[in-house]
Amino acid sequence: MKIHEYQAKELFRDKGIPVPEGKIAETAQAARAIAGAFETTVAVKAQVHAGGRGKAGGVKIAKTPADAYEAAERILGMNIKGSVVRKVLVEKGSSIAKEAYVGITVDRSAKSILFILSAAGGVDIEEVAEKTPEKIIRFRTQTRSFPGQQAAEAAGKLFDDEATVEPVLDILRKLFALFVETDSSLAEINPLVLTSSGDVVALDGKMNFDDNALYRHENIAALRDMGEENPAEIDAKEKGLSFVALEGDIGCMVNGAGLAMATMDMIKLYGGNPANFLDVGGSSNPEKVVHAFSIILSNPDIKAILVNIFGGITRCDDIARGMLEAYDRMSIDVPVVVRLTGTNADIGLDLLKDSPLIPASSFSEAVTKVIEASGGKVKEMT
Repeated sequence: MKIHEYQAKELFRDKGIPVPEGKIAETAQAARAIAGAFETTVAVKAQVHAGGRGKAGGVKIAKTPADAYEAAERILGMNIKGSVVRKVLVEKGSSIAKEAYVGITVDRSAKSILFILSAAGGVDIEEVAEKTPEKIIRFRTQTRSFPGQQAAEAAGKLFDDEATVEPVLDILRKLFALFVETDSSLAEINPLVLTSSGDVVALDGKMNFDDNALYRHENIAALRDMGEENPAEIDAKEKGLSFVALEGDIGCMVNGAGLAMATMDMIKLYGGNPANFLDVGGSSNPEKVVHAFSIILSNPDIKAILVNIFGGITRCDDIARGMLEAYDRMSIDVPVVVRLTGTNADIGLDLLKDSPLIPASSFSEAVTKVIEASGGKVKEMT
């Protein structure tokens, strides 16, 4: 689960991490009033879950209340990577001397908590890691204890100023405690700034949380902004489906998370672009298949669909019945390639033999057929 910058900063403030003073505005008039009360230069910042706000024009500096009004009027209603701006954070400006990056996340491959720090803050950390990897500092901990020595060494490299080591270390310690206590999957400050007056301040804030742990944190769950969620993902969750929207044009309906991931990987390997992750789970309820088709087809960019089922607990004949039901109940005007293997696969394929569905007997054949059906070019395997 993601939250907005202003919400992350409220959590930071409660933990004792220094952040600029700011207030939320949902109208340009409110932004002007807040700027007038601050009586100083302010930053007007779009509050959306999408990244790249600054590059999209979603962050403006305003020297006067009139400027804040104009900035908010421009930003409110903007569409930033599919998210419509409905509120802005109006925040007291900071005199920035240096910028750094601080992030804490989960390294699943190493089964540890990963700290990522860099003296190159205020830009995309992925770009820094790719172009100047020597500027990235990484260290891990496999316990819930703060790695004080490693953190202290890293803190000394961010601003190249001995006076900042203790303030940075204090922020790292508090950010780590917040990360652990809230079952966070990401806690990020970009940029962490050194002001001209010598203060170290979290100028931006980002936090993501493990959905599976939200039952332990009612205060965090209450921060969820359903307006920022993908409607198809919300619909899927209500219907007991695991769904994540992507940017491709080949819909995927699979049973089992591992096979779903492998299916997306295979589509990419052969030159296609998956449009989603969708796991119908181990249920043999045909109604789930109907719901799955409905959710996939809600994406207007879909050019073809791949149904890839390995029947274990899931019965292939029930999946087949669900697909036939979907054809009866809705307009499916894109090609659908089907691979059924496992429990009752022969029965399922027999049920589908007179349908418009395109059968495939192997994984690679299914992927090849769906890419061709989508109008794409299959990459030759050597």
